[in-house]
Amino acid sequence: MSKRAIFITHRALPGKRDQVRGVWERHLRPVIESNPGHEAYFYCYDDEDADVVRVYQQYSDATSQEAFLGEDAYALYEEEVAPLLAAPPDVRLVTPWWTKEEVATAPVE
Repeated sequence: MSKRAIFITHRALPGKRDQVRGVWERHLRPVIESNPGHEAYFYCYDDEDADVVRVYQQYSDATSQEAFLGEDAYALYEEEVAPLLAAPPDVRLVTPWWTKEEVATAPVE
């Protein structure tokens, strides 16, 4: 399988997690929603830590991931979100070996 996947953990400054999400909503969500190379994307709040966001991204291939990182919106996101984070994100590249895919009918709010 030539897919590319990434787990990312963002640690926001205390009380800033919703602001981090707002920056993501403004800059990245529209690009992700229209990107056919993003096969799956989960933006999750950690239930045990009110300052942590955990993200899972799955791309059709490495080229799709590299193209996303080259988007102007991604650079704007990084610039605007950095002051809201307690540390740089923890990024883990992984290789999906099996997935169960379901199509969501509406965004989870």
